Amino acid sequence: MNKLFGRQNPVHKLLGGGKSADVLLWRNKKISLGVLASATAIWILFEWLNYNFLTLVCFALAVGMLVQFVWTNASGLLNRSSSKVPRLVLPNELFVNIGATVGTEINRFLQFLQDVASGRNLKQFIVVVVSLWVAAIISSWCNFLTVMYIGFVAAHTLPVLYERYEDQVDSFVYNILGQLQGQYQKLDKGVLSKIPKGNVRAKKFE
Repeated sequence: MNKLFGRQNPVHKLLGGGKSADVLLWRNKKISLGVLASATAIWILFEWLNYNFLTLVCFALAVGMLVQFVWTNASGLLNRSSSKVPRLVLPNELFVNIGATVGTEINRFLQFLQDVASGRNLKQFIVVVVSLWVAAIISSWCNFLTVMYIGFVAAHTLPVLYERYEDQVDSFVYNILGQLQGQYQKLDKGVLSKIPKGNVRAKKFE
């Protein structure tokens, strides 16, 4: 049976084969469940309870300062030797790596859109435009945080479900693609083939 998107490697290797792939494929159920539960808790705080991000940050900082204050002064109150208070320091490389990764992915996405728009593959162009249109409709139904949460949940559920029911999903998807291919061929013969195609670049230099 043909694999989805013509892949040859297993799903775990396609996802990177590291710890992130283990989390997405629920190799360690406790970690995967903890990550998904944390994302759900954050979404409930902001979406259902209408908490503000700055409010939560201020509360967290205030609680952290209170804990450090008690830790620092508890030794004197209890007549014990003072203990060193642990400090939270985020490495600079963390922010550099995040910025570089985000910038690389954004540039790759923009390059893909420009390649599709500049190419002559009308089928691919229509698919991308329709996908953006569907994404715009979905984003009009809910806010950005909800869209991100839906994508996060999908990333933590769809890969493991696909890995478990791989053959059934491949058969179903190729059946749907075959039907869409037949409809596209009818559209191509009836409408798209009648659209005149000119060499824009040649006309530009004439």
